[in-house]
Amino acid sequence: MKLCEGRVAIVTGAGRGLGRAHALMLAKHGAKVVVNDFGGAADGSGSHDATPAEEVVATIRAFGGEAVTDTHNVADWQGAKAMVDRAVSAFGGLDILVNNAGILRDRMLVNMTEQEWDSVINVHLKGTFAPTHHAANYWRQQQKAGKTVDARVINTTSHSGLFCNIGQANYAAAKAGIASFSLVAARELQRYGVTVNAIAPRAETRMTHGLREWTPEQLERRDPEWIAALVTWLASPEAADVSGRVFEAWGYGYTVAESWQHGPITEASRDPAGLGEKIEQVVRFARPNAGIDRDTWLAV
Repeated sequence: MKLCEGRVAIVTGAGRGLGRAHALMLAKHGAKVVVNDFGGAADGSGSHDATPAEEVVATIRAFGGEAVTDTHNVADWQGAKAMVDRAVSAFGGLDILVNNAGILRDRMLVNMTEQEWDSVINVHLKGTFAPTHHAANYWRQQQKAGKTVDARVINTTSHSGLFCNIGQANYAAAKAGIASFSLVAARELQRYGVTVNAIAPRAETRMTHGLREWTPEQLERRDPEWIAALVTWLASPEAADVSGRVFEAWGYGYTVAESWQHGPITEASRDPAGLGEKIEQVVRFARPNAGIDRDTWLAV
């Protein structure tokens, strides 16, 4: 059964890794796909290269699917709009936006440069906001014109953003921002017939290659296809009632990541001198922060 038959999707950063897997899976399930990829290295350096996007489009067309390339920078305001316009002009509409594009420039906080901070925040956070903004405006116009909208936004957060990996202050801040952005967008866009969810994937791609040695079984469970299956389902009409959720995803399973929760409370005071015992008490009774490897299945 093809879950996304006739639907139109944009996948950003779709030339390699997770984005490539998303684009191929969506196409196999009947979606017409705009394959966006600016090209360049995993850290965002290098010249503009259309080859990765073109190769994915060729693969999709080879198995009978429909796809076109797009090489705009997702963090460029007009480029993001042009990407949405590309979907509408090529396929007559837009139903699915998968914000996947990203780069890594890891550095300990005290050694991180301004440029290393700005570039990662720009690609991840603005590169999620800008396409979503333009897609949302397209869907709002459709809804106001009396057309039925059943659209999806699927954003990419990270375990680093949710559980705070050291050496990634820029990346974690951007990814945590994407998680919160997704929940706000879900609330704002529901009136237009749009669901918004986020995934925190664990996969072996060029962004993670060489970080550590994996067993063959671990590598198999880190195949991007496990995540692409969830993304494709979330993009389908079957997922119309699922919105405002963050999913952890890999071959070991899918988990709904629960957001910040209200913890223990103590009386407020206008006198800071009397706060010590009270604050120590609520901290003592509060649950510890979830770690990136806190749960057994996540530590595999």
